[in-house]
Amino acid sequence: MNNERVTTRYEIAAQEDRCAPRTRITIPAQLRVSGGRGFQTVVHDLSLSGFSATAINRMYPRSICWLTLPGLEALQAEVVWWDNAICGCAFSQLLSPIVHDNIIARFRGDGIYKPV
Repeated sequence: MNNERVTTRYEIAAQEDRCAPRTRITIPAQLRVSGGRGFQTVVHDLSLSGFSATAINRMYPRSICWLTLPGLEALQAEVVWWDNAICGCAFSQLLSPIVHDNIIARFRGDGIYKPV
């Protein structure tokens, strides 16, 4: 199976969110595009396959980036789309359901971090 074909199917699945339910949430985080400086962002939704977040500066599809959520190491992702200061990204590796559920459990949707 050709790697480009796999990437395309993964991107489509992440965009349509067919591989995992999307949770609307508000999480303050940091986002850094490869070769750039990190900036503060807000994650608007999260799934096992990716996320959407605020990105004032244009982000280009296929760019590699890293999302750092409170209490976690940076997670590598690829920009899938950017529109009107919001970007959608697909994680390079699917999040573990346990990690995903832990992140969701720490936030009440108001951006307040609840340490566990």
